[in-house]
Amino acid sequence: MNVLLLSMPDSFEHMPPVAIRMPNGGLTSLAGNVDLQHRVAVADLILVQSQVRETVTRLIRELDPEVVGLSVMTFQRRTAVRIVELVRALRPGVKIVVGGYDPSLAPEAYEQINVDYLVRSEGEVTFRELLRSVEQGSGVDRICGLSYRNGENWVHNPDRPPHRLEDSEIRAPKRDARVLTGYTLLGRQVDVVETSRGCTYDCSFCSIIEMRGRNFHTYSFDRVLADISDARDHGARTIFLVDDNITLNVRRFAALCEAIIAAGLHKLEYFVQGMTSAIANHGDTLAPLMRRAGFRYVFLGIENVLKGDLEFLRATAKNIERINGQNSGNAALKAIDYLHRNHMYVVGGLIIGSPDDTLESIQANLEFARRYVDWPYIQHPTPYPRTPMTREFREQGLVMNERLEEYDGTTAVVRTRHLPAEEVEFLRWKAERWMKVHHIPVALQHDPSFVLFRGWRMLAHTFRGSSIRSALGLESEKKVFERYRAIRRAEREYV
Repeated sequence: MNVLLLSMPDSFEHMPPVAIRMPNGGLTSLAGNVDLQHRVAVADLILVQSQVRETVTRLIRELDPEVVGLSVMTFQRRTAVRIVELVRALRPGVKIVVGGYDPSLAPEAYEQINVDYLVRSEGEVTFRELLRSVEQGSGVDRICGLSYRNGENWVHNPDRPPHRLEDSEIRAPKRDARVLTGYTLLGRQVDVVETSRGCTYDCSFCSIIEMRGRNFHTYSFDRVLADISDARDHGARTIFLVDDNITLNVRRFAALCEAIIAAGLHKLEYFVQGMTSAIANHGDTLAPLMRRAGFRYVFLGIENVLKGDLEFLRATAKNIERINGQNSGNAALKAIDYLHRNHMYVVGGLIIGSPDDTLESIQANLEFARRYVDWPYIQHPTPYPRTPMTREFREQGLVMNERLEEYDGTTAVVRTRHLPAEEVEFLRWKAERWMKVHHIPVALQHDPSFVLFRGWRMLAHTFRGSSIRSALGLESEKKVFERYRAIRRAEREYV
């Protein structure tokens, strides 16, 4: 059968396509795990934000798919509905499958959308079995992890247990299935590689635990190194390790760094997400090893620098430094120091806007980011389906915005007990623009051609809403902020 897999074009504010166009690794993993007789095409629509309708129309006509799959996050749901409508208009009899975080955590929302199947949680084996069933015309009632339309009703089969990656049940991704090009990170071709899945912490904002439970499974190093090599052979010069929590097992992560060096793959550059506690408690040996293995940027899950907010986020345990077996306070500063001493850059992940946040507590986190992180990735608490945070915000009546397309992490959709949502977002927006400017000299040194030729576009994106009048101080920042929000709303109209 011909199969077309689509990821949505909606992008995060912190990952503007002018600088970052990351592939959807889940779709290439699906493509690598179907039976060999199927012809699978993967299209990341982030690469064609201004031509979504034209691109989908062309691909449907050229590929003539019998099955179309969509990977959807919550803030992309509205776009997904529009793409489903377009696909139905172009090819009424096609089977449409949805999967990803949003369908997995809010399957009831898709019962009113014109799709046929819903793949919950990990999809490789479920999707493989679904294609077999569609091809053979057999029933789907025994496929775990699948929901399907049965007349006017929906049937939700039992969950599929998380895959144990050690048993080689999940085959390598198929990058040759991609039919669009242009994946870049600061001008360098980028790809994603997965070395493990899962996490055992229970942060209140996290969808991963709600989707697959608290567990941690790993691929063999042979599999990981082969995957990195394949990404390199497809042109990648930067690798983003997309693990949910790669530093959960520090000894394994250190051994992976050694394996990357031994395999000669340390000449690539790596971007990774890490816990502050792991790097603070092991940074003396881990950070130099990471740098030798080629790691350049580390997304550090600082979450918040205040104890009360960390407790609300349930992120205290993963942000605590330990000395002689005893807790000794927030690990963020020590982790950042280890990374900086070893010439790595910190993408600072913080969350502001918790229920008890005041002007002073938000400013304390923003000041920390100004002083210590190289690139800010500051978000607002967002009530994603089924997370503990969502229940708490709704119980307290703090959710102010039900427009899911604005649930992108940088639009404040909940208020605190002391500040309206718009004020929280304004404080972040005002501070964060200038933090990004401070990183330009570093980016210029690291990627001079990209900054010289594309840096102006990054600045234009960062300062959307500004004008000559605002630059001269002739209008308020609140006025600029209002224009920025209007521009951001218009940008969401992809289809």
